[in-house]
Amino acid sequence: MKPENDRPAFGRFDVNEIARSFPPTSDTLLLDTYLTNEPAASARVFRVYRATPPHYHATCDEYLYVLSGRSTFWIGSPENKGEFAPGHLLFFTRGTVHAFPEIIEGPVVFLSVDTPRRDPKDVIFVNPEDGTPETFIHAR
Repeated sequence: MKPENDRPAFGRFDVNEIARSFPPTSDTLLLDTYLTNEPAASARVFRVYRATPPHYHATCDEYLYVLSGRSTFWIGSPENKGEFAPGHLLFFTRGTVHAFPEIIEGPVVFLSVDTPRRDPKDVIFVNPEDGTPETFIHAR
């Protein structure tokens, strides 16, 4: 059954296969693949390639489930820094500054759910010299 807008009413995704499909390098800090992209929420699989400077998203809350890799991550301020590993879930609300200062073991891959949907351009760096949405992430 399809809803009125002709989009499928359901989906089935092999998240591990998507994670394995990411290339070993990238020109951007992250690469992602959207699984769903609805106004109420988007779901993505993304790989982090390099340390990610402090930034935030103005329009959505973010749930990050760690599929692979180990890294440090801080939410709110560097004093909240901690390590994450597969099976961990990270959560923060819109406007919360966060960063991945160090990749310990790669590849670092997440399943992300953004509520509501996160526009790919909704990446605001604390220090504007650290990048732009175009240097931050590339959707495949």
